[in-house]
Amino acid sequence: MRSVQPQPSLQENSKLGMREKIGYASGDLASNLIYQTTSIYLLFFYTNIYGISPGAAATMFLVVRLIDAISDPLVGSLVDRTNTRFGRFRPYLLFWAIPFAGLAFLCFTTPDFTEGGKLIYAYVTYIGLSIVYTFVNVPYAALTPALTKNSNEIVSLTSVRMIFANLGGVIVAYFVPFLSNYFGEIASPTRSWQLTMGIIGLVGALLLLFCFFSTKERVKPVNNDAKIKFTDIFEQFGKNRPLVVLSIFFVLIFGVNSISNSIGVYYVTYNLGREDLVGLYALLGSLPAFLCIPLIPWLNRKIGKKALLNISLILSIVGTLSLLLIPPTMIELILLSRVVTAIGTLTAGAFMWALIPETIEYGEYVTGKRLSGLIYSLIGFFFKCGMALGGAIPGLVLAQFGFVANQAQSSQALFGILIGTALIPAIVLALAMVNINFYNIDDQKLAKIREALRERAA
Repeated sequence: MRSVQPQPSLQENSKLGMREKIGYASGDLASNLIYQTTSIYLLFFYTNIYGISPGAAATMFLVVRLIDAISDPLVGSLVDRTNTRFGRFRPYLLFWAIPFAGLAFLCFTTPDFTEGGKLIYAYVTYIGLSIVYTFVNVPYAALTPALTKNSNEIVSLTSVRMIFANLGGVIVAYFVPFLSNYFGEIASPTRSWQLTMGIIGLVGALLLLFCFFSTKERVKPVNNDAKIKFTDIFEQFGKNRPLVVLSIFFVLIFGVNSISNSIGVYYVTYNLGREDLVGLYALLGSLPAFLCIPLIPWLNRKIGKKALLNISLILSIVGTLSLLLIPPTMIELILLSRVVTAIGTLTAGAFMWALIPETIEYGEYVTGKRLSGLIYSLIGFFFKCGMALGGAIPGLVLAQFGFVANQAQSSQALFGILIGTALIPAIVLALAMVNINFYNIDDQKLAKIREALRERAA
């Protein structure tokens, strides 16, 4: 019986070269370039450039997430059943890179339709982009354990990936406003945004192709004939408590980040009256990642996962609530509060990705099925639900407080923007803190789960 064990052993010990790590991380850079641009600027584009009302845009963001509720698990179960000469996960990067970029370009294109036609066009293109993103992001995320089973290499790979992911945020924060302003000097606002998204989409597609050609799936599933069903999702949610807690946490953390990023454009433009600082404000939401992420492994060893998450969330709450007290003329303090908030949310946001493999192992422990693709698709659905909050909640707040695009705002509208920037994110962060303390896997329990899984395999 032991004669069949050498290959898995080699897989467990395989090391990845830096080129492959960078190649893999380039996939997350690509996704962030396109989807963060959409998350941060699409609502602003719809209301101020394309002419869709904030309420209609908010409704659309919610409808798209309802469609994701169906598409994400379906894609996850499809990925778990895929078997091609390119592997299980990499083919999706190859075949969906160009459609991903193309639909992003179409989302920022403004055909001369009637008001109803504009809304229909926006629905079709945004729904299409969201579905294609699922076909890219779910297999990309599930590719990690297919590259190697060496735990140290997975940690290293994930660290490089998160650095590139936040690099995408920095690029989006700085270059998207720069490009739109640059093209705005030689073309109309609608054309400038279209050209900007065309460049971002092209770069994203090329990076996804680079990810495909730079990586290799070495770890094969133990049982290629395992029956993975869509209905397995319900068993997971019934028995896998850590997955439920983590899913809610993803909604809340991505939600607060998306809310802050989305309404931040309005806050800087109207409350501060400093449209020239939009890029810097967005940049400060991502830049601290290069300080936070390298410290996460050390902080986790020193204080543990729950303390790390709680301290990070408290820091974010303090930073965002401080905006209620800082006058809009004190720009330096406002930017400092943005940095403090970002340090907390970026730390919590980066660390929660390290918990996903724990929920996969726990799910295998309690159900007997290892559902990497399906679980990553669930996580993808929930973090997209969080990102949808960045469009839905600010849109509803703007509509409720009487925001009117492209003009000086009333005191009521300015107050609504402030509430959306400071108070609502703080409430969401507080809910995230309560939720994560129900996560019930510590290091000792995880070690016992892994030992039990090894005994089953033997």
